[in-house]
Amino acid sequence: MKLIVGLGNPGKEYEKTKHNAGFMCVDTLLSKLDAHRPYKKWQAIVTEARVGTELIYLVRPQTYMNLSGQAVKEAVHALGIDVTQDLILVYDDLDLPIGSVRLRQKGSAGGHNGVKSVVQQVGSGLFPRIRIGIGRPPFDITVIDYVLTPFPKKDRELVAKSVELAAEAAHAACESPFQMVMNKFNSRASTT
Repeated sequence: MKLIVGLGNPGKEYEKTKHNAGFMCVDTLLSKLDAHRPYKKWQAIVTEARVGTELIYLVRPQTYMNLSGQAVKEAVHALGIDVTQDLILVYDDLDLPIGSVRLRQKGSAGGHNGVKSVVQQVGSGLFPRIRIGIGRPPFDITVIDYVLTPFPKKDRELVAKSVELAAEAAHAACESPFQMVMNKFNSRASTT
């Protein structure tokens, strides 16, 4: 069993914003799977699907970014999963250039409030993650304003490719050990 959580903010006004890269990845992955109908549970929109024999739960917290950990904690406890093996968190990352994707086995929140909430609520940062690069804002724009605005038109194709790659990595992580997937996709991401 796997729990794939894409971070983002609920609501139409946030749909295409940089901070919703995690939601975009989950939506892309769902479009490739024979998934059940989504339902509300654990303060989230949840969709179940199978990858081979593996049951996966694709989750989009509806708590807003800074409280994402509440939904993740509820899902983790309800499913009784081992976060170090079976939770995969997908989110936007300011420290990666637009269009890049990096996988990590564990780590800190790196200043990301959604990740910080997850770490606090599940009591560990020892879980796999897929980071989608959104780049840093120009000096005259605050981080909050930057992450809550849509990608500029010139970057949309690049972003779509990185979201696709992140979804492919999440899919692969349902079938293979994360370390193996991380090695494959991190080397692939750095050459594209």
